Amino acid sequence: MLDVGADAPEFELPNQHGETIRLSEFEGQRVVVYFYPRANTRGCTAEAESFRDARAAFDDLDVAVVGISDDPVDDLAAFADDHDLTFDLLSDEHGEVSTLYDSYGEKQMFGNTFDGVFRNTYVIDADGCVEAVYEDVSPEGHADEILAELESAPAAH
Repeated sequence: MLDVGADAPEFELPNQHGETIRLSEFEGQRVVVYFYPRANTRGCTAEAESFRDARAAFDDLDVAVVGISDDPVDDLAAFADDHDLTFDLLSDEHGEVSTLYDSYGEKQMFGNTFDGVFRNTYVIDADGCVEAVYEDVSPEGHADEILAELESAPAAH
């Protein structure tokens, strides 16, 4: 995992609309960057919906939310439409950005070994540094957990 205080690696990925999103676009604003394994699976849907449901509270704190998986753009578009997700979902099909954030690698499920995205989250501060790290998170209640910590530790400017 990246260390708190480290510079967050820059990224440039397409969102669910095919638009290019860069981390640097959030300069001057905090951003939650959460990595999730697969769109439209139970856990990933619960996590995305929790961020959706807390969207107004994140907006009140001027905190952007970005989800990253290795799903193709078309799958992300369907996921966003199916669940009314109004924040950016980014496609990292080859796991390059996820790897930079120590959130991609070998996984095992049902006796199969494959490469995939780990469920990790980073809060990036307004200056582009890692403010908080959440490793191997539980999808249920994760957005509320982050929100509570952000509310108790206002952004330093």
